Amino acid sequence: MDDPIKNQRTIPQAENVPTSDGRSSVISSLIFFLICFVPVFSTVMFGAVDNATWIFIFIFWALIVLLWLADAWQAGGFLVNSSSLQIPLIGFLLIGLVQLLPLGGSVDALPGVAVTQTLSLDPYSTRFFVIRLTVYIVFFAACLAFINNEKRLKKVVLLVIVFGSFMAFFGVLQRLANPDGIYGLRETRQSIPFGPFVNQHHFASFMQMTGGVALGLLFGAAKDKKILLAIAVVIMGVATVLTSSRGGLLGFAAVLAFVTGLNFLSGRWSAKGRRTESPGLQQKIAIGATIGALVVIIFGVVLFLGGDESLLRGIGAAKPDGDLSSGRFGFWRVAIHIFAEHPIIGAGFEAFGVAFTKYDLSSGQFRVEQAHNEYLQTLADAGIAGFLCLAAFIYLLFKKGLATIVNSDGLRRDAAVGALAGCFGILIHSFFDFPLRTWSNSFIFLLLASIATVAVKTKSEPTRRRRKANAP
Repeated sequence: MDDPIKNQRTIPQAENVPTSDGRSSVISSLIFFLICFVPVFSTVMFGAVDNATWIFIFIFWALIVLLWLADAWQAGGFLVNSSSLQIPLIGFLLIGLVQLLPLGGSVDALPGVAVTQTLSLDPYSTRFFVIRLTVYIVFFAACLAFINNEKRLKKVVLLVIVFGSFMAFFGVLQRLANPDGIYGLRETRQSIPFGPFVNQHHFASFMQMTGGVALGLLFGAAKDKKILLAIAVVIMGVATVLTSSRGGLLGFAAVLAFVTGLNFLSGRWSAKGRRTESPGLQQKIAIGATIGALVVIIFGVVLFLGGDESLLRGIGAAKPDGDLSSGRFGFWRVAIHIFAEHPIIGAGFEAFGVAFTKYDLSSGQFRVEQAHNEYLQTLADAGIAGFLCLAAFIYLLFKKGLATIVNSDGLRRDAAVGALAGCFGILIHSFFDFPLRTWSNSFIFLLLASIATVAVKTKSEPTRRRRKANAP
């Protein structure tokens, strides 16, 4: 596991660097507030799928950057986290920039007029992807740097659980009321909405992430909090089932299995810093019984609310409309063909909709923007280079997350279990859908990745800063 003091560094500009109790802590708190606010705001605003929403997100992003610079000026050093998880994201950014270079040859737009093409088949969409990826990289770096103590970790974990529960409750009420549009304002004619999301499958993935955090804390919480956490898990589970998303239900089941497996296999640290043994037979039975009871209650509430059709479709018992894959097999074949034509660096981020038309063997009645499989689309969009970045991020995420779980206890351990479980659930869902293409889900995912891996200082640790000597 990475050394928390080694990971949390400042590059000093002055000899005396104030501690977290100095004036810079006010600015740091504002940055932390924005880190918490952006995922909430983007989720409420229809999942941040509208360009208008991104105007506000860019404003918040600029505030984070400016406040970060102000914090560095007041503290005499720039607070950064050297986590290697940021490297794959920077790799994606470099791939996107290369795809925008005019290296794709030239075509005759008009007689005697040649136009140089980019490597991306859709440079406009790729350009917006690169801009948004820059926002994500700064957001993720800020999460890693400023979720740096146990108090802030507790606040952000509580926010994820409470906000997820509220959105789940709202989504269930909206589903039962069956309004004409989201919030009674926005109609979605080409998709089935759920909660604030235009796409019900992406709401299910949101529930996987927030539900995972609640479930992770359930087994380690005090008795008086277990009931509240169990209620939160049930509400989010019910909302997931009511979305009728088979991929969403599979992802939620993966979250349950992941948390169960970790609690079965991993022990805890004692108060003296010694590793305890793995749970005994009685504890394992209690864990299994708790998970089983939650599943029964979730399905029972769904049936009570009249969601039997959603339940049957989610578990695959209902007769599907058309083929079982809902056309996904055809999308996947096209994605493989695109990758075969652009194996190294892909056809361009977010260029799948343009590239699809060339390899589509169907009637062409519908325009398909996504491959409905994040891994195949990464191959199509960014080739081998992009897939290596994706594989590296997943590997580092679970390596660091599991190290955090093994070497910590209490809230830190349970938060890491829940956050990593939420990430695992959406990664499973990503085999059948594109949940991270809803931009608010990406903010939540990066927030969970930070919770799972960041090294935080406990109350007993003294406040220290690591210096990097100035070059002579």
